[in-house]
Amino acid sequence: MKIIREHKRTLVLTGFLILLPTLAGLVLWDKLPDTIATHFGLDNAPDGWSSKPFAVLGIPLFLLALQWLGLLITARDPKKQNIAPRMLELVLWILPLCSNLLGVLCYGYALGWQPDVGRISSLFIGFLFLVIGNSLPKCRQSYTMGIKLPWTLNSEENWQRTHRLGGFLYCAAGLGILVCAVPGWYIPIFVLLGAAILVPVLYSLLLHKRGI
Repeated sequence: MKIIREHKRTLVLTGFLILLPTLAGLVLWDKLPDTIATHFGLDNAPDGWSSKPFAVLGIPLFLLALQWLGLLITARDPKKQNIAPRMLELVLWILPLCSNLLGVLCYGYALGWQPDVGRISSLFIGFLFLVIGNSLPKCRQSYTMGIKLPWTLNSEENWQRTHRLGGFLYCAAGLGILVCAVPGWYIPIFVLLGAAILVPVLYSLLLHKRGI
């Protein structure tokens, strides 16, 4: 497929980085417990556990499969010509970052480190929203990237207005999340996340009802 050929180097590099926690887990295999905490509550206490083989092998392989599934779906997008190469490159880096962050937190906890999972995750989400928010206004109509709603896909003006607002709100939410993450104010973080996601959808629907 053309899209795979065009991004071959990035796919190889990001695929390797997604599987990097597997390599680290195999090196640390004898030091890791038979069950590994893979989910944590807001109090940083683990509330979800996985077997060592699944944590070391299964999760990274699942994320790699998810990466390729998303790429194959994008390759079949009828509007794929609207997807800027830089936008796709950005998306391809999200799962490698998630995989390595998860690996550091899970292996670290298993080896005796007490990470502040809530704060670290919030900082990561804030950074991610800033990056996505900066890119949203540049995103053109497609079925796989952006705020994909029936009315945004049917109206280019609706798409553009919605993504300009969405970009501003995502950046504002990202900054707010970064500020709230330092003292660990998690309720405002959820409010910011909800507002950044829901307000553009409602705004887009309002535009649609106005005939835009």
